[in-house]
Amino acid sequence: MKEFTIGQNDAGQRLDKFLGKAAPLLPASMMYKGIRTKRIKVNGKRAEISTRLTVGDVISLYLNDEFFAEQRADTAFLRAGDALSVIYEDENILIADKPAGLVVHEDESGTADTLIGRVQKYLYQKGEYDPAQENSFAPALCNRIDRNTGGLVLCAKNAMALQEMNEIIKQRQVEKVYRCVTVGVPSPAHAVCKAFLRRDTKAKTVCVFDKPQPDAKTIITEYRVLRQKNGLALLEVTLHTGRTHQIRAHMAHMGWPLLGDTKYCTPESLRKNRALNLQQQVLCAWRLRFTGVPEGSPLSYLNGREFHAKKLPDDWVK
Repeated sequence: MKEFTIGQNDAGQRLDKFLGKAAPLLPASMMYKGIRTKRIKVNGKRAEISTRLTVGDVISLYLNDEFFAEQRADTAFLRAGDALSVIYEDENILIADKPAGLVVHEDESGTADTLIGRVQKYLYQKGEYDPAQENSFAPALCNRIDRNTGGLVLCAKNAMALQEMNEIIKQRQVEKVYRCVTVGVPSPAHAVCKAFLRRDTKAKTVCVFDKPQPDAKTIITEYRVLRQKNGLALLEVTLHTGRTHQIRAHMAHMGWPLLGDTKYCTPESLRKNRALNLQQQVLCAWRLRFTGVPEGSPLSYLNGREFHAKKLPDDWVK
C-alpha cells in the first residue's frame, strides 16, 4: 500500500495525471484498472480518472509495493553551475538572463549544467525548493531560447504559476522582443513579414517558404532597423508567432542572415563569421512586456511590467 498527500503544487491536477508523475513505475493499464476497481481511492472513497485533486486530499493505492520502490529525490541539478543572472523574482516567477552557450534543458550531450538546473539549484540553496518534499512538481521554464541565443527566460516557481504563465504565453499576453545583428541591411527599414516554416526534426533545421507548403506553419516576423554600419545592421525584432529558429531562418530567407549564424547563412555571412571568429548567432531575447493579463489571474500584478536583458548585441554596430 502507498499513500500520497496532496500539497499546494499537486492541487488542481487530474488523478491520473498526478499518478503518472508521482508513481512512474506503475503501468498506466494497472493504474486505470485500480481506479475502476476501487483499489485506488481518494480520501477513502471511490474516485474517477478525471477527479481534480485539492490540497490535503489523501490518495491511497492498495497495490503491490513493487510499484512504489523507494526513489531518491532527483538532485542532479546540484551538479549545475552556480552562475545565474536574475533579472526579476517574486514568490511565483523568476526571470533569468541566460548567457549564450548555455542550454536551457539537458540535451543529447547529457550535460547537467543547464539553465533549469541552475535555477533549481539556486532555489534549493535559498530553501524555496526541495525535491524530497514534492510529489510531482519541479520549478520549470515557461519559454525556451536556443543554446547560442542569450537573453530572458521565464521560470515558474510553483504549479499555479506554471499553469498561469503557460496560458499567458498561449494567449500572447507577453510580448517578446529580440535584438540581433544582420549581415546586410534590411530594406525597408521597418516591415512585418509573413512566410511559412517547416521543421526538419532529423536535421534539426527549418525551411522557410514564401507560399504555403504541406506541414508548414505560418510565421510573422516584425523587424525594425535601429542603426547600420559597415554592412551590418542592428535590428529590433518582434515575434508575432513563436516558431523554432524563426528569427534566424526568416531573416536569412529574406537575404539578411544573422551575424555569427553558421546554420542559416550565405557565403558572404560565412566569410564574415570566419573573419570575426564567430560561431554563434548575435541574437538576444532582450525584452519581455506583459500586456492584457486578465484581472482575475493570480499573476495580474505583472500586467504592464517590462523587463530587459543586461547584455545586448548593440556594440557590434556603433
